[in-house]
Amino acid sequence: MTYRKICSVHNNQVIVILPPNFENRKQVTITIDDKVESKVQKMAQIKEASLDPLFLADILEINNDFDSIN
Repeated sequence: MTYRKICSVHNNQVIVILPPNFENRKQVTITIDDKVESKVQKMAQIKEASLDPLFLADILEINNDFDSIN
């Protein structure tokens, strides 16, 4: 069974309370993924990308590719 939960970190520690169907398990595998981002962080990255000349050049190239479809 797979159980996924986003947990808060306090004092560099994480406490996970397992659901009842994990009772009597001797071992579980824990995977740590620190890529959880908030909506605010994602919006800041989008705003930053909107000023990136390489990103804007890529968008223009894609738009030009689709112009021939019309």
